[in-house]
Amino acid sequence: MTRARQDRVLSLLVREGDWVTAANLADVLGVTPRSVRSYVTAINARVEGIAVESGPLGYRPGPHVADALQAGGDTGTPRDRLHTVIRELLDSADGFDVYEMSDELHVSSATVDADLARVRGLLGGTELTLERSASRARLVGSESAQRRLLSKLVHDEMDAGSFDLAALRRTLGDNAAGADTLALFKTDLVARLGAAGWFVNEFGIADVVTHFAIAADRVSRGRSLDAVAAAPTADQQEVAAVISDLAEKHLGVRLGDGDLQHLARLVLTRVVAPGSRPPGGEPAASIDPTVEHAVREVVQQAASEFLVDIAHDDFIERLALHTENLLHRSKEQAWSRNPLTRSLKSTFPMIFEVAVYIANGVHERLGIPLFDDEVAYIAMHIGGRLERMRRADQHLTATIVCPGFFELHELLRSSVDRSLGQTIEVIGVETRVDPDWSAMGTDLVLTTIDPPISADRIVRIQPFLTESDVEHVQGAVARIRRTKRLARLRSEIEGYFVPSAFVRGVDASPGAEGVIRELGDKLVSEGVIDKDYVDRAIDRERLSSTAFTDALAVPHALGMTATRTAIAIGIAEPSMKWGDTRVQVVALVAFSESDREAFQTVFEQLVEVFSERESVQRILRRASDFSGFLDELVAVIDG
Repeated sequence: MTRARQDRVLSLLVREGDWVTAANLADVLGVTPRSVRSYVTAINARVEGIAVESGPLGYRPGPHVADALQAGGDTGTPRDRLHTVIRELLDSADGFDVYEMSDELHVSSATVDADLARVRGLLGGTELTLERSASRARLVGSESAQRRLLSKLVHDEMDAGSFDLAALRRTLGDNAAGADTLALFKTDLVARLGAAGWFVNEFGIADVVTHFAIAADRVSRGRSLDAVAAAPTADQQEVAAVISDLAEKHLGVRLGDGDLQHLARLVLTRVVAPGSRPPGGEPAASIDPTVEHAVREVVQQAASEFLVDIAHDDFIERLALHTENLLHRSKEQAWSRNPLTRSLKSTFPMIFEVAVYIANGVHERLGIPLFDDEVAYIAMHIGGRLERMRRADQHLTATIVCPGFFELHELLRSSVDRSLGQTIEVIGVETRVDPDWSAMGTDLVLTTIDPPISADRIVRIQPFLTESDVEHVQGAVARIRRTKRLARLRSEIEGYFVPSAFVRGVDASPGAEGVIRELGDKLVSEGVIDKDYVDRAIDRERLSSTAFTDALAVPHALGMTATRTAIAIGIAEPSMKWGDTRVQVVALVAFSESDREAFQTVFEQLVEVFSERESVQRILRRASDFSGFLDELVAVIDG
């Protein structure tokens, strides 16, 4: 556990990229600042140099942070022991003797017994069982199930789902294929598939490389997969031939029919088939009608429920193709990791919420299990569709002030349109040296002369637009958009909070569901929701954690059945476990049918405010009661 927390400290610091106080790190980890200091000391001991810098402002990544992330640590750490124990169980059908293993690892037999208990905890969903007869322990289950366990270990080694060849080698052992070899295999595989007309999903192909490395390792130990009875399709035969060639070329391993069929099926669930198009072309032709009907039905419901314009044939067909591939992967239990899951969830919570709704609908209709990484892929489809539609609506208006020769303003406007046309729309040009600045009602004013007043919306630029000018304008655009969003939030959100539903020091002992019930009871007593809404909020929480940032959870029910939109606030002292992270603020939101349009504004902007660590600490420090909480929240929104 200690090593895992050290790695968590590294991940948090790398993600922040700047100073983070020991208190903040302690809140996220659920430990004391003193423990954080000991973790930092241990991290720096891993490498020659400074992996984590210390200072008056706390800690930040040092020049050797990457080395610390890759360092394997001492061979006697619990994680390394666990991997050794699992590899021994997988490599021998008869397992091992606990006392002999304790001698080999230089630990007590009780320690090995504890490691075996951890192994049992990893076997859920793998169709494996751990049998113990006297001092002998062994795994019982098919070769496919044993490989799923290896795959699970590999993914647990990888931080936030990112593809890490070094983590793959750590799990499989020193005899496994090296990172350079696997990288060459991946490059050649993508090139061969592309030449054959397939469009490759780069995130998905990374999973294929993982399964390829596991297959090569197991085959080298005489543990091949049996071939399936069904005859392979023409596509499977073509892909299998490619994989066979590359396995011999890069590893000198001859894969049997069972392994080639297995890997070919995995590849074909992560690519768009020949004759279909990459994103932007014509949709794929042969989608299972049952899948297409289920996806169409749930997308239409989501479009109505969330007021998002996604119920279009091209979007439905693309998502149906993805769902069909997901259905095939679920049969293989070959789930894809998505390195963007965390950022999608925290940056685009509304889009992720729509994805959860769709994923749940697909699960109910087709029986596909729900995982956050797979939900994130659906969110990427939704986000792509909405982004294409939003572009035209995101323009800010601008006035150009450019006195001078008669052609100068025309040249400048042309440059602005060319460099910034995707974000701003020039609707006026002033060529006077003394324009009426107060009459310019556009979002932005781009001026080549010094203005008499200073304002965020006024940007000084050169008559001939430079790259620096473009950056300054883009910065102003970002600030204005954020100001507009937060202004909408302030105007709407104050009316949604329920003073009597503010709890500082919620009872965290029953866990997330207990807090939801505690806050839900407050809204029930106000007549905003009923007990059924609370139960459905808990059901929603079980689908996917609503911890959208490292500080904030926003539990809610999928249906908008409250009598009015209202928010109950609970503050945990100290932070509490919520899903796979820790939070300090819980905002139970009850949405009503009449306030559908408020959903996106309230949901996304509330998450945005609580995604900034300094803002969170400021609010928590001063929010001794509801009045103080609201005052600080508004102050943060106003900047």
